[in-house]
Amino acid sequence: MTEKQGAESLEHVRRWKLYLLVLILAFCVTVVLSLNLGFSPVPIPNILKIFVNNIPVIGDYTNFPVPDLQATIITQVRLPRILCAATVGAALAAAGAVYQGLFRNPMADPYTIGASAGAALGATAAIVLGIGVSLLGVNTVPVFAFIGCLTTVLFVYSISKVGPKVPVHTLLLSGIAVSIFLSAIVNYLQTIAPDRLHQSQFWLMGSFSYSEWSEVLTVLPLVLIGTGVIYLYSRDLNLLALGEEEAQYLGVNLERVKKVLLVSSALVTAAAVSISGLIAFIGLIVPHFTRLLLGPDHRVLLPASILMGASFLVVCDGLARVVVSPSELPVGVITAICGGPFFLYLMRRKKKADISMR
Repeated sequence: MTEKQGAESLEHVRRWKLYLLVLILAFCVTVVLSLNLGFSPVPIPNILKIFVNNIPVIGDYTNFPVPDLQATIITQVRLPRILCAATVGAALAAAGAVYQGLFRNPMADPYTIGASAGAALGATAAIVLGIGVSLLGVNTVPVFAFIGCLTTVLFVYSISKVGPKVPVHTLLLSGIAVSIFLSAIVNYLQTIAPDRLHQSQFWLMGSFSYSEWSEVLTVLPLVLIGTGVIYLYSRDLNLLALGEEEAQYLGVNLERVKKVLLVSSALVTAAAVSISGLIAFIGLIVPHFTRLLLGPDHRVLLPASILMGASFLVVCDGLARVVVSPSELPVGVITAICGGPFFLYLMRRKKKADISMR
């Protein structure tokens, strides 16, 4: 490496670190502003005082005066909700970045291979059939959504095998077929239990209305483990962008990498939807937009997508709380309004690219 190349490489690293620092600061600002939103606004200075008061050791010495009601609203209602939104946004964005890199398709997202349909079936079954199961303090709907999502992804992967390999196009077609089948079962379950239709529909639209600290503490470790494993394979994702044959020639164990990435992405997707319901388009919009801004290097793309996904869903949840105040919209409605036009834009862009290649 020449001296000029070394200087360029160092400048490249500094630039990415600056971008990530900006994204971290943007996330922190987004959280504080979102804590201020709601039917009972809490002044930002008081929010900061509440944070300082709850810092171990330091809070014992500061003890800033803040109304008890405001402290309860922030620490017991809004903060767990916002952290749930941030965790879900980060998980779906990371999974979306993986699927887009793995399938080399900008329109791939966490639900491409049946994850959403599996989660929907699990949750709807729990609601309609009234199955009473609890795991680590989490109620029955998230548990069954998690089981349905993870089971479906593993099933799709297993039936997509052609010998020892799993072709990408076979995986996508299998995911679509299984999703249609499971969606039909969901519709049937809703038909036979009209008295519980509203509850199941509200879950299917996605919401953080009933988020609690127990959900944050249950799901966050799963998301951290899953995204950590995904990041370890960021170099392999970069090589897969060259094509499967080229990546294999460069030493990538294709089938092992596919299996690890699919299972890890399914894990974080399942963990996310188990507490939020189905929230569409996060895994589509955020990784694609991040790639346009920062480039295709997954060593930067993955952490940047995680931060942008967390910030974006926190913003969407804030809007869901205030758009029709004092009521609130399901956050899935906000993301769908943002994601629908973006998806059409991607389709139009891909169509133009296909025409230009003829």
